[in-house]
Amino acid sequence: MTNRTAPAAPPAGRARPRIRGVPLLAAGAAFLGMLDATVTNLAVPGLREDFPGASLAGLTWVITLYAVLFAALLAPAGRLADVAGRRALFQAGVGLFTLASLACAVAPGLGALLTARGVQGAAAAAMIPASLAVLLHDTEPERRAAAIGLWSAAGAFAAAIGPAVGGLLVDALGWRSLFLINIPVGVAMLLGGLRLPRATGSGGRRPDLLGTALLGGGIGALALGVTQTRDWTWTDARTLGLLAAGAAMVALAVTRSVRHPVPALEISLWRSRPFALTNAVSFLYGTALYTWLLVGVLFLTGHWHYSVLKAGFASTPGAFTATAAAIVLGRLTSRIGTRPAVVGGALLMLAAGIWCYAALPDEPRFSTFWLPLGLLVGAGMGALSTGTASAAALSVSPSRFAGATGLNTTARQLGGALGIAALAALLPADAGRSDYATVYLFCTLAAGGAAIAGLWSGVRPPSAERGPR
Repeated sequence: MTNRTAPAAPPAGRARPRIRGVPLLAAGAAFLGMLDATVTNLAVPGLREDFPGASLAGLTWVITLYAVLFAALLAPAGRLADVAGRRALFQAGVGLFTLASLACAVAPGLGALLTARGVQGAAAAAMIPASLAVLLHDTEPERRAAAIGLWSAAGAFAAAIGPAVGGLLVDALGWRSLFLINIPVGVAMLLGGLRLPRATGSGGRRPDLLGTALLGGGIGALALGVTQTRDWTWTDARTLGLLAAGAAMVALAVTRSVRHPVPALEISLWRSRPFALTNAVSFLYGTALYTWLLVGVLFLTGHWHYSVLKAGFASTPGAFTATAAAIVLGRLTSRIGTRPAVVGGALLMLAAGIWCYAALPDEPRFSTFWLPLGLLVGAGMGALSTGTASAAALSVSPSRFAGATGLNTTARQLGGALGIAALAALLPADAGRSDYATVYLFCTLAAGGAAIAGLWSGVRPPSAERGPR
């Protein structure tokens, strides 16, 4: 067969043709990053057996340290993917995540485990924006909304199924298995990532290192201050000190970003009203999401007296409706825009919250209450996850996909930290039905706020003819 001349480059304004396996790689990164944010919720009893000298507060840092580093480094990592190249950051993030997972699995003590979990959270922060940038840069403009739906579905499914996976693995194989399962997946993703095209960043200069350190440290201090209100009070000097230091560092990072040629934080992104409002929706969505997932496990085990394994499986059905909603709405947003997914998803969560607050039963009623409630709220979570990710990415130009995604996911993670802190403040040790209902009311109010903000956050995806902006 004779050789032909190389095909012409795609027309200006069009994305390069899709590369086989890219959607699976991107979805795998989203799945791993979000799964490890929730899968360890049910591991604390097993950790107490292996580390009997550790306090309960110390053990909870296995969960919170991951979330803090994840939230703190998402925005700088997103900017680094734009500047240094999406493939380089994707491979680095996946490789570091895999090594950190191995370190977690073989950790000889709590200190080593916490250190490895911090590294794992930082690696997840690199994977999330880089994976979406890889996906969108190698997807045609008219297919980007559907691609975001697949990516969001993987993350939504992972977040929702995390408690069930955690309960099953811990019950059968012990807590170390939670980290061992990441290793073969990570290795496969590394090998698959070698097929990705090498991509240069938007410029030769790296982001402002000092600004990046200030931004990461500031977000970390704020998240840590909010998280530690479980053990401290809002007026505790340590809490106030962390919040003040975090706010000061973020303010300095913003000030530097206004004038730096390659800022750690692209202030100009917030000049887009849809992007700014999408970040507000993501913050409120994260507040409702993480609070809902945790209070459900606590209610099932503490009030209905389910076992850890049974509680994990009882939380599973919503994962399937979350995945289905994310995929379906990801395809529809290419025609109808992102507002229906954002507002519709928030209203579904609002309806589920009102139902739960008004009718939360004292006695177990899985088939007539918990199952339909989980299916309803799962659909809302999937729709919101797709809507906010699509609106954030499609409201900016392709060269800023990763930075926009990092900022948007940071907003969701910080909302989750606030939600967990509010749960701790609202739920006493001897909680009764009314106490749990109050937490669900808090989730309902957050979902209502997301619906209101979502009314003005819609973005219409670019058509194939127009190309990306």
